[in-house]
Amino acid sequence: MITIHGMLDSGNCYKPRLLLALLGRPFRHNEVSSRDGSTRTPAFLARNPAGQLPLLELEDERVLAESNAILVYLGEATPFVPADPFERASTLRWMFFEQNAHEVTVAVRRSLTVYPERAPFATPERMALLLANGDRALDVMEAHLAARPFFGGDQPTVADIALYPYTATATEGGFDLTARPAVRTWLARIEALPGFRPRDWVPAA
Repeated sequence: MITIHGMLDSGNCYKPRLLLALLGRPFRHNEVSSRDGSTRTPAFLARNPAGQLPLLELEDERVLAESNAILVYLGEATPFVPADPFERASTLRWMFFEQNAHEVTVAVRRSLTVYPERAPFATPERMALLLANGDRALDVMEAHLAARPFFGGDQPTVADIALYPYTATATEGGFDLTARPAVRTWLARIEALPGFRPRDWVPAA
């Protein structure tokens, strides 16, 4: 059985758990925290030199890091990864957007807001810049979703799974979703998918 090494409160770690829940695929969850030094131990760094979570461990002990790479791997040969080359590239486009425009603003502002130990880094100037850039990312999403139900078109893909976690918690970072009805409708649409599980869910041991 595959294992996801991850942290419950991390949106990046939630991504593969959510996809596997939607696929109905069994896995083990191993709680590892990036806040207590667990990811900086020699044993963990030997498996992922970047010292980041999540980390996918396969049955043959191979490991794969980076949440969106894990999503693509786990979604292969399922409807969550399109077979058509253009649709596949379009899905990857939104996953690159998530990493380069969305996570670095929406997720970072939330982390600076909710974790007390990160408060010293939450300068007014930085928080204002993150809010402005995060709002721009959310507006891009709103414009796209105003014309289609998912980022993959008519059905959800790994792009939706990549964008869901940190959008769902955007208000915790001070972002206002009330003026973004298409984003809110999309969030509800994801949450209505068969097999959906919330962020704090892990499979029974």
